[in-house]
Amino acid sequence: MMVTLPPDYRPSEDEAFMNPLQLEYFRRRLLRWRADLLREADGTLASLSEGGISEADITDRASVETDRALELRTRDRARKLITKIDQALQRIETGNYGYCEETGEPIGLRRLEARPIATLSIEAQERHERMERVHRDD
Repeated sequence: MMVTLPPDYRPSEDEAFMNPLQLEYFRRRLLRWRADLLREADGTLASLSEGGISEADITDRASVETDRALELRTRDRARKLITKIDQALQRIETGNYGYCEETGEPIGLRRLEARPIATLSIEAQERHERMERVHRDD
């Protein structure tokens, strides 16, 4: 089913939650975000493959090593985000997008606008974080 999204469309509380317009809006947002991450990753790859460390000065060499480690961490983060974006796109396909994995309640538009890959409602997320804190303190 093709949905035509008005250029200035923003999801609103006045319409049915996760109606076809909202789903298309979030699908496009996720695809744009994914494309941006892939573009950045390509840039990182290019600069990483520009060769070995040829700096003679130990400080320069350490600086290049630090930059490279940071780039690799950034790529790893981007890779994990892309996986989460793919999972969110899959949830759009299956009709589960926008609903809490734990409670089945709507996650809420404001939360999805801020974090389109969210899988938990704020309440469920806070519960998880409390549990993690409790177990971390053991």
